[in-house]
Amino acid sequence: MAHDKDDAPKRARKDDKDGQLAIVGKSITINRPRSELFAFWRDFTNLPSFMHAVDSIEMVGDKRSIWKIKAPAGQQVTLETELTAVVENESIGWHSVEGSQIRTAGVVTFRDAPADRGTVVTAEIAYEPPGGDIGRLAAKLFAAEPNIQARHELKRFKMLMEAGEIATGANHKSNNGEA
Repeated sequence: MAHDKDDAPKRARKDDKDGQLAIVGKSITINRPRSELFAFWRDFTNLPSFMHAVDSIEMVGDKRSIWKIKAPAGQQVTLETELTAVVENESIGWHSVEGSQIRTAGVVTFRDAPADRGTVVTAEIAYEPPGGDIGRLAAKLFAAEPNIQARHELKRFKMLMEAGEIATGANHKSNNGEA
């Protein structure tokens, strides 16, 4: 008997689309209390500190924010989001509003990790790639595809929350040439 039904989450399937929206998502375990991680993420103005693709986020009310996001080839995308559901210390849901340059919706969830190892943070995002599937392929070539960005951003969030800073691979030197 052939099985056509895929029980994996939509973001993990070969066909990771929901209508015109592509779905991405990643999870990471962070050794910090759930309430602390939720509070940091809930203040959207904190997000550019670990999301390299986000230039800025301006709050325009309790539930709305305007995001300026870097795009391939030096471009910038603006979108306005609205919170759709917030469950204290558990989840933050949002979607873009009409007039945004990208259609998107998503949720970040926070749940206790097994064996008191901190918190499992999962980000799931549905988005309409600019230029459709061709635009999605081009974005992958420039490492600007949201699935790649989500993985890197969650790793940076983990570093920031556990170590208080984000490690880089760059070898920085002072002006006088000393390391």
